[in-house]
Amino acid sequence: MVERLEREHRVEVEWKPFFLRPDTPPEGLRLSPELRARLASANERLKQMAHTAGLEMVQPEIIPNSRRALEATEFARDRGKHEEFHLVVFRKFYGEGQDINQWTVLRATAEEAGLNPDEMQREVERGKYHDVLDAEIAEAYALGITAVPTYVLNDKYAIVGAQPYEVFQRVLARLSAEDKKDDKVET
Repeated sequence: MVERLEREHRVEVEWKPFFLRPDTPPEGLRLSPELRARLASANERLKQMAHTAGLEMVQPEIIPNSRRALEATEFARDRGKHEEFHLVVFRKFYGEGQDINQWTVLRATAEEAGLNPDEMQREVERGKYHDVLDAEIAEAYALGITAVPTYVLNDKYAIVGAQPYEVFQRVLARLSAEDKKDDKVET
């Protein structure tokens, strides 16, 4: 959907990190079969939206601690490969159910995104992105973000959750109308 928005409305997207579950232990949280079944039922609409977009969504067996993946994503941002890396991480977790806290997964992601996995692991392990990530997440909390995804449009409107494309179209139309109104006032 983001690609469609970029293509059809020429919007600029800037991905920001956020901890959905900051209390997740480093080894992650293993989901019981009962909880996996409940989540699968609750996520049925998301699975259908993903399928409509040509993507598959699986229910992982573990909720990973995402700090390492988010720090690796900041490494990718520094090298101009944020979008590529981000998309592969999403696919590996949501589409394949892989644990994105594992170096084997992140290193394969780096290779696929055209990054040096040795350099990425070295930079992340030495803590280069720890404070960067903390500052980004503090900014998200300061903006009142409490869920993912949250889309902030023109620092004015927030769309929370996986919403249909039409919701974005309505907000973009409202922003466009407001811009036109502002242009008339300034002339």
